[in-house]
Amino acid sequence: MNTVRGWWNKILDLEEAKNQLIFSVPMILTNVSFYSVSLVSVMFTGHLGVLQLAGATLANSWYSVTGVDVAIGLSGALETFCGQGFGSREYEMLGIYLQSSCIISLIFSIVISIIWYFTQPILILLHQSPDISSTASLYMKFLIPGLFAIGILQNMLRFLQTQSVVWPLVVLSALPLMLHIGIAYALIHFTSLSFKGAPISISITCWVSTLLLAFYVMKAKKFKDTWKGFSFQSFRYLLTVLKLALPSAAMVCLEFWAFEILVFLAGLLPDSEITTSLIAICVNTEAIGCMISYGLGAAASTRVANELGADKPDRAKHAMGVTLKLSILLTLCVVAALLLGHGIWIHLFSTSSVIEKEFASMAPLLAISILLDSVQGVLSGVARGCGWQHFAVYVNLASYYLIALPIACILGFKSKLHAKGLWIGLICGMTCQTGSLLILTKYAKWTKLCEGLRPEGIEMQATHLCFNLAKTKEEEGEKQETKEEEGGKKE
Repeated sequence: MNTVRGWWNKILDLEEAKNQLIFSVPMILTNVSFYSVSLVSVMFTGHLGVLQLAGATLANSWYSVTGVDVAIGLSGALETFCGQGFGSREYEMLGIYLQSSCIISLIFSIVISIIWYFTQPILILLHQSPDISSTASLYMKFLIPGLFAIGILQNMLRFLQTQSVVWPLVVLSALPLMLHIGIAYALIHFTSLSFKGAPISISITCWVSTLLLAFYVMKAKKFKDTWKGFSFQSFRYLLTVLKLALPSAAMVCLEFWAFEILVFLAGLLPDSEITTSLIAICVNTEAIGCMISYGLGAAASTRVANELGADKPDRAKHAMGVTLKLSILLTLCVVAALLLGHGIWIHLFSTSSVIEKEFASMAPLLAISILLDSVQGVLSGVARGCGWQHFAVYVNLASYYLIALPIACILGFKSKLHAKGLWIGLICGMTCQTGSLLILTKYAKWTKLCEGLRPEGIEMQATHLCFNLAKTKEEEGEKQETKEEEGGKKE
């Protein structure tokens, strides 16, 4: 037994892995619960007809692109500020940062709600089918009330996450999900609302989730040091938080938007109803499959930020390595389940034999993309914990918009690969993204990150990050030349 344990310890630090699993498992369950809210509504509408499924999936993509992704991205600043603040014991600042971030999210929600109201002309402008656009637009208008809850919800999740308060989130996310299933089914099948009942149920559930979390934060004694109540001091930090919230949002959106753009591109392919539904289902499957890496990415973000805030860069780097290994091992199990059970999974979305056949041929490509996400999901979490959002923006921009989407368009429209071609292009971009983030984490000077994580040092760190990477490579080159010279002298 000791021999086996010793062998495993050589591969993976079991104690660190255990601690990260204790943190990441509830985060994974929480992410699955919140993500499943919109997914459940799409599943229910899929049984109303092909047009309703296409409209709901397109609306769900638009909802993610312009709403959820932006909210998640904006809240990413808290992973840096609150994570570092908690590690350095500046507890009172966590509540200030939370309020500042919520104010920013509410301002963005007002702008996004206007965009959602004009969904139909925007989708038609993007060459989507008029029937599908009209159906999607109807869906979006009833999601507007829930939009304002989403931003606050995501900020509170980051606030709790950075304090390693994660197990209560499982209960506080599972309860709204169970409530949502009943509400959605009842509104769709037992009222005259029918299709409109799906987005209405999402809005209701978003507010229930937000109010539950807010009540927990304000009443639980464990937050007496980090939540001191509402304060006008939060307005003083709006600009500070915004400077990191914007690149955080860009970092997340550039990645997530690339997946959703595939849904729009699929609408331009032959048999748009089939291809739109197929690609949308693949995107949803990818998101569910990557919940493990995103949960572990949250663990890596918190562990790295806390350790850097406590001035322990070596422990931060060690935690990142353990998280990467753990993510790959667990994702391999998910990939095996997908390859063996894709026939069962697709029936949750559609009973169409055509979609089932096409999804079966997409399964191997999905497996590859999910494996790549198991690495980049963790590295992106590390980037947020370190305050590298400014650099990650350029990585994601180049990977997805200069590599992934151009290749996807060529293979999807200029060859007979169609939907498969779109996904192959995405895989190419993900490979570039993962490689770039690996290089970043390898050559970055971790010992200098503790100062860079301070609010006043965030911009300076981002400005000099590329310079530091280049300098590190130059130093390694000089060391190699010195070794070669010494070897020549010996000879």
